[in-house]
Amino acid sequence: MVTILQGDRETTLPGGSGADDQLWLPAEALQAAIGWRLRPEGLCQGDACVPIPAGRQADFLRPGQVNAAALWRHLGHPAVHDRAGEVWLLGLGAGERAARMASLQAPDFTLPDLAGRPHRLSDYRGRRVLLVSWASW
Repeated sequence: MVTILQGDRETTLPGGSGADDQLWLPAEALQAAIGWRLRPEGLCQGDACVPIPAGRQADFLRPGQVNAAALWRHLGHPAVHDRAGEVWLLGLGAGERAARMASLQAPDFTLPDLAGRPHRLSDYRGRRVLLVSWASW
């Protein structure tokens, strides 16, 4: 069993196994776990596909399984895990983080007001917004 942390989601898969920097997931669970799926043209997310590098099929595929960590690193993103290989973090690469920062656009989120009504930041795009935060530590 492995737990995968990616973006704002956490997925636990009973059929996955992680060891030696390899995260083997059942091919049928790949989309639910990390948003990618195995197709004849390669590993795909939506309509965009990444071909498996020639001569490296064994690094990415074995019968019924896909090495999600190999895909993630091939995309230029970090994939790290705990010592036992049971918890994995699939992060964003430095280039993608830099592009997001350069856009000067805050990520979308939803918070309730004092009356409990939810407000999404994206509902206020194009208008000035003052965010006030407080912490007791």
